[in-house]
This record gives sequence, C-alpha cells and structure tokens, in this order.
Amino acid sequence: MTVRRNVTPWASAALLLTTLLATGCAEDKDSGSRPAARTSSDTPHGYVEGAQEAAEQQSRLLLNDPESGDSRILDLTTGEVHKTARAKGAAQLGTDGRFGYLHTSGGTRVIDSGVWMVDHGDHVHYYSAAIREVGELPAGSGAQVRSDVAVTAVTDEDGSAVLYDRGGLEKGAIEPLRTLPGGYTGAVVPYEEHLIAFAGEGATAELVVLDREGERVASPDVECEEPRGDAITRRGVILGCADGALLVRAEDGVFTAEQIPYGEDVPTGERATAFRQRPGSDTLTAPAGDEAVWVLDTAERSWTRLETGPVVAANTAGEGSPLLVLETDGSLHGYDIASGRQTTRTEPLLTGGERADSDGSDPLIEVDRSRAYVNDPDGKKVFEIDYADGLRIARSFDLDIRPVLMAETGR
Repeated sequence: MTVRRNVTPWASAALLLTTLLATGCAEDKDSGSRPAARTSSDTPHGYVEGAQEAAEQQSRLLLNDPESGDSRILDLTTGEVHKTARAKGAAQLGTDGRFGYLHTSGGTRVIDSGVWMVDHGDHVHYYSAAIREVGELPAGSGAQVRSDVAVTAVTDEDGSAVLYDRGGLEKGAIEPLRTLPGGYTGAVVPYEEHLIAFAGEGATAELVVLDREGERVASPDVECEEPRGDAITRRGVILGCADGALLVRAEDGVFTAEQIPYGEDVPTGERATAFRQRPGSDTLTAPAGDEAVWVLDTAERSWTRLETGPVVAANTAGEGSPLLVLETDGSLHGYDIASGRQTTRTEPLLTGGERADSDGSDPLIEVDRSRAYVNDPDGKKVFEIDYADGLRIARSFDLDIRPVLMAETGR
C-alpha cells in the first residue's frame, strides 16, 4: 500500500531513497546471503555508512534500573554487556526497533542501541553499529514516541505533538521539524507517509489523518470511545477503543478504518489498553484484567479471551506460536491460542516471589522470531526462552544491575 498525496519534501526524499533501495533489492532478491551486487560506484547493495551488515538478526536488550539510574545494553549475539546513559527515575522504556527512549519526569533520554533492520518485503537487511547516547527530548515521563523511516513523533501528556527528523537521530542529533497544530488523545502514529491520530480531548475522540505538516487530509468518519493503546501490523495500524479496536489502512491513497469489536460488553478493567507483539506481527496480546489475556488476530479480525490465571505479562510470536504468559507463580506458561489449553510451563523463573516488582514495575516478555526474553529484576537476570521447544531455557544472563525496564532492539 502506498500513499502518493500530501507528501512533504523530506518524506519525498525518504520515499525516493526507499524506492531506490527497493529497486536494488528486487534485482538481488534471490541472492540470499551471497555478496550483494555492486553499483556503478562500487557501493555494495544495502550499504549504510558507519554500519556493518549481517546475514542474521542482531538483537540487543536495553535495560534500566530506575532506582539507581544505571542502564545496560546486552548484546544477544555476543553475550557482552555495555554500559550506557544513566536515567534515574525512569517511568518507562520504549523503543522503535533501534532507539531506546527512557522517559523520566525531567525529559526523555534517547539511546542508539546500534542495531536495526530494514525490511524490503521479500528480504531483510540487518545492521549493527556503535552504541551511543543521542541526547534528551523535552518530553515527560508520560510521553509516547512513535517512528517510521522519515520522522519520529513525540506526543506529550498534555496532547501536544512534535515531529523530529529520524535521519537526524541516526546521525546522533535531535532535530525538531515542527510542532503539530492542535491537541491529540493518545500517540500520534506515523504511517504510510502520513500521521494517524485522535483529535480533541475527552472520552470520545475523532480519528484523523494528517500530512507531515500536521494538516488534516482525511477523516475516516469514525470515533473511538476512551482510546488507549496502538500497534503497527503488516495489515495496518491497530488502535484500542472501549468497544474493541480500529484497524486503519491505506490503499491507493485512501484511508479506511475498520472496527473490530469485542462482540460483548467488556468491563472497563478488562479492556485491552496496551498491546504487546512480535514487531510487525498480525497477532497482538493485551491483559484482560488480572486473570485473562486478550489475543487479537488482525488477519481474522477477531478477539480471543484466554482464561489463564493471574497475569504478570503476556506476548506471542503469532503465526501458530504459543501464547506466552508470565504468571504470579513466577513461571512462564505456554497456551495453545485456538483451544485455550495450557501446553507447557517452566519452573519458577523469578526470585522475588510472586511478582519480583518491589518497585512497582512488572517483568516483561520480549519476543522475536526465535526466542523470548524474560527479565528477573530481583535476581539480576534475563532468561532467553526457546518458545518452539517447550519453553526451554536456552540461556540466562547475569547482570550487575536490576533490569526493571527492558526493551529489545534490532528486530
């Protein structure tokens, strides 16, 4: 799907660059991991200055202890641990696949993890580079950061939104492009060279499509009650609402919003308000209260509620993989999504009792194409789980900090 209208100059440049890269990829798509074709200037296909290309995913975990402020980056390829920017009192850690965003009351620290991927549809390029601290965004602990290849949108708690040059971040500089007019509920999400947002304030918000100047170019004539949560899938943008979700798509320059209702009245405390997924996957998870998990299949446009028992965290790789649920017994449980049946579980992983969240931050489950990662803050460990092999513990990593906050990059 490609949108060809209302494209600003820098977005056009990014689109042109992407098109040129994709053209090169098309000529090279059957080469697999063989050496890429050379251009007339002898520049290798997929070349990125200052980065090394790899044949396989180069994943790293960003970790932070809010109490001490200490941060680490765990290289999952080499097993090495690197010190990086301190961020004391961080309330959350987000990522866009390359950059980590540590949100504190005084601002948002930006860390370049040095690993990322470029997906060209028929094949993927994986890159690694030096880890570095980029700087600080003037956005508080409740800010939400969303990115695409051209821009990074930062939506603050007061509903204001600022666009930053993504290329600037890649060069180690924070370069604001513009402040968007108006106020927004929830995150402003870059998508198909445009921005998807909920305009206004209050319980019910109007879905709008903005160009990169912040001007409205489409209104799909749909509202969302109590919007909470968003995710990017290959089928479009998912936005959480009180009665279910909206799937926003663009095709031939036309934006549409399709409702995916729960199909039943769901109490406020059991609605999906924060989605977890393998990046790009069409299968999303979200807590359904304290003792169940929602699974949203965007391909089938359907919700499934699994009664699991007390939930700390949940995630899935999708595509026939099990639902992974970290429960208050400290064990990781695997469930068959179709039947809802528990298929396997680990021994207790967490050393801090039922939750290991003495500072109020629960552990997480990060998922990529072959492994899952669970952080144990009190045990100062991260576990690597082979979810395709009965939740086998493939590796464990000992750390010198409490990894309370965790995010995986390079995916």
